[in-house]
Amino acid sequence: MKQAKIQGASHNGAYVIRFQGDIRLTLSASVDDYFSDMCKDPDFASVWLDLGDADGLDSTTLGILAKLALKIRKNFGFSPAIFTSQPGITRLLRSMEFHKLFDLREECCVTSEVPRDLPMVSGDETELRHKVIEAHKVLMNISDENEVKFKNLVTSLEQAI
Repeated sequence: MKQAKIQGASHNGAYVIRFQGDIRLTLSASVDDYFSDMCKDPDFASVWLDLGDADGLDSTTLGILAKLALKIRKNFGFSPAIFTSQPGITRLLRSMEFHKLFDLREECCVTSEVPRDLPMVSGDETELRHKVIEAHKVLMNISDENEVKFKNLVTSLEQAI
């Protein structure tokens, strides 16, 4: 299994973010902050999410990706592209209704940009818990099926605050 990491590259407002390995909560905070900064770039024009080397994505990561897609659609008027050549990852994305949020491309992402590792963002437990809750609420709002899947988790996390 590949080491889990998230890398990013940009050129003239075009961004590529590559996910490698099994992406979990600890890396999700880093990508959430990166997405926020990316959307503030005055030259921002596009973003491709490359999941070709991803072995797995936890639900928090999925929620953060969904949050990005909704923000881009609202603020910039387009759906970001998400590339996946892994059948298991493709099934996961479709089960979460990501084909409604993204330009879902079942192919390899080809780019000449050389990505660099995103800086690790460390947050305290309370901050991470809030990110997890927010990510899962985004997933819940995508479909009724997602609401059923994540309602108990969100309720439990909110009670622990």
